[in-house]
Amino acid sequence: MTEYRLLTYRAAKGKPAAGVLIGDRVYPAADLAGAGVDASSVLGLLQSWDKVHPRLKKAAAKAGPRRGIPLAKAELLAPLLYPTALFCAGANYWDHLEEMARAGAAGPKLEGPYVRPPRPAEPWFFVKTSAHSVIGPGAPIRLPKFSKMVDWEVEIGVVIGRPMRNLTEERAMDAVAGYTIVNDLSARDHIKREGSPFVFDWVGQKCFDGSAPMGPYVTPSEFVPPPENIPLKLWINGQIKQDSNSNLMVHSIREQIAYLSRHVTLRPGDVIATGTPAGVGFARKEFLKPGDEIKIEIAGCGTLVNRVAID
Repeated sequence: MTEYRLLTYRAAKGKPAAGVLIGDRVYPAADLAGAGVDASSVLGLLQSWDKVHPRLKKAAAKAGPRRGIPLAKAELLAPLLYPTALFCAGANYWDHLEEMARAGAAGPKLEGPYVRPPRPAEPWFFVKTSAHSVIGPGAPIRLPKFSKMVDWEVEIGVVIGRPMRNLTEERAMDAVAGYTIVNDLSARDHIKREGSPFVFDWVGQKCFDGSAPMGPYVTPSEFVPPPENIPLKLWINGQIKQDSNSNLMVHSIREQIAYLSRHVTLRPGDVIATGTPAGVGFARKEFLKPGDEIKIEIAGCGTLVNRVAID
């Protein structure tokens, strides 16, 4: 079976267009998706996922080697320019919980042996503003002027392809179209707002412009390892910082989807960023600076590279 990916690229006259990556070539989605679907955007394709997916698999198997645009010549944008929602899991890897406790992220630094806390009954989420936060592969990351401690976080992004609510864990993956890479950038010097009765400042810490690089494409779930065993890695300037696996999650991808579906109807185009493992800069007191290159790989999901802008 020939695999494919969904992406957004800059087509004629600079307009964003939905594309299908087959091998190393990009094909206009409108040429392959068939009748009765909106192929103008990846969101449109996801809204007809049960029609689109089998058609694109069939098209991928028949794609000619000389058709399409070479991937190297395509200007890629975020695969979902404006996710309908961007849910972000917090504190969802056991090793990350320990490193943040030792770094004193939410209280006094832990100096002695680490005792794993009781597993919370349910996952915990915050929301990023997708229209402000999402940028694509190769787009410059512009550090906010109000922060001196912007940190990196590699995360597996789950892309919803079917509207569903009140899912069980056993049926949770029925809602999923595929996966993408998310970098949940965080302004660590704005974790807490002193003097506020609410303590934690989620807008200041998480929702600045460009705080969610995403891409380079959406990989259908059948072309990615099982959700309980997805490797993920992140490098800064060629030095590996995060190297982990979804099997270290506190709450699995299935549990996260089921939890969210009890509160909202999950819709095509929603993205769930499922938490980050150990290796963030806060634990080392290392933070992003102008000129840094961030490279991220997640099994089956390609490579996402962004540089911090030099202003």
